[in-house]
Amino acid sequence: MRTTYITKPLEVERKWFVVDAAEKNLGRLSTQVAHILRGKHKPTFAPNADVGDYVIIVNADKISVTGKKMSQKTYWRHSGYFGKKKEIVLQEMLKKKPEFVLLHAVKGMLPKNNLGRQMLSKVHIYAGPDHKHEAQKPEVLTLAQ
Repeated sequence: MRTTYITKPLEVERKWFVVDAAEKNLGRLSTQVAHILRGKHKPTFAPNADVGDYVIIVNADKISVTGKKMSQKTYWRHSGYFGKKKEIVLQEMLKKKPEFVLLHAVKGMLPKNNLGRQMLSKVHIYAGPDHKHEAQKPEVLTLAQ
């Protein structure tokens, strides 16, 4: 009788990947990054274990979107007081915090539990072309457009 293989946390081999977000579509990029963070590209994937890899995203300020999303997509936050809901459109958010835009998109595509938060900690997003993870020897990952 064969037994089902269960991935153990100590047996997981993690790689580091660098993704250039320049001129990439926000939604397509975030789905592919979430796929790598979950580990679905590995044969040892298990939905109840964190087997994904680390992802470094550079040039987050140069992402693109289709249609009128630059002027119509809004991000909002609330202070907790009545009438204090603040909204900001995608175009302004890309100028202020381009890392937040990608982080918010990837976060929405991960599980909404402790495992998803653990996976989200393995993504590192930078607005410019430079990053501080050269010691990990990341591989360049080309994603389909």
